[in-house]
Amino acid sequence: MTQAEHEENTPGTPDTPDDAGRDARHKARMVRKKEVVDAKIAAAQAERGVIVITTGNGKGKSSSGFGMVVRALGHGMRAGVVQFIKGAFPSGEEMFLRRFPDVCAFHVMGEGYTWETQDRARDVAKAEAAWEIARGMLRDPAISLVLLDELNIALKLHYLDVDRVIADLRARPPMQHVVITGRGAPPALIEAADTVTEMAPVKHAFQQGIKAQKGIEM
Repeated sequence: MTQAEHEENTPGTPDTPDDAGRDARHKARMVRKKEVVDAKIAAAQAERGVIVITTGNGKGKSSSGFGMVVRALGHGMRAGVVQFIKGAFPSGEEMFLRRFPDVCAFHVMGEGYTWETQDRARDVAKAEAAWEIARGMLRDPAISLVLLDELNIALKLHYLDVDRVIADLRARPPMQHVVITGRGAPPALIEAADTVTEMAPVKHAFQQGIKAQKGIEM
């Protein structure tokens, strides 16, 4: 450890000339960074509804989507949720949001993961029914945010036509936001979106033999 590092990590060490120089350099960097950030904020003046996609193999896609639903409700906005694929058991998000039916419409339209249902024709029919409900939300300007949970899976498995989905998304009210979750978001949908985040797995408790936990996975 250098003398400077030792002094930096020793409680009660008086400031040194090196400390003053470091603080000055930090302040100069932050001044430049603020100028850049302020310029970007000033340039971003458009206001309209956006399409947000969370995809990838990592955990947190639906959790992120439901976080945005709660955020919208906190701002006094109305929200709608349509869950594709999922539905074998109630989630914590469903049990919580169903307490507020006046501001959040919640529809669970799946019957469980595809390896559990093992019936493609039934899965397709459920996805079609779910999309009809979603289309109703996408036509309602009173709904400020629509969460289409696991829609990406239904598109990846070709339960729904991606071009038809994109056309309906583009025809929605101009200020309505849409959040779409699920692995394997198709390229055409990614192209149509405004914000796309890919969740990458690093490690997961399930790989260590830990079962799904309430409040974490469900």
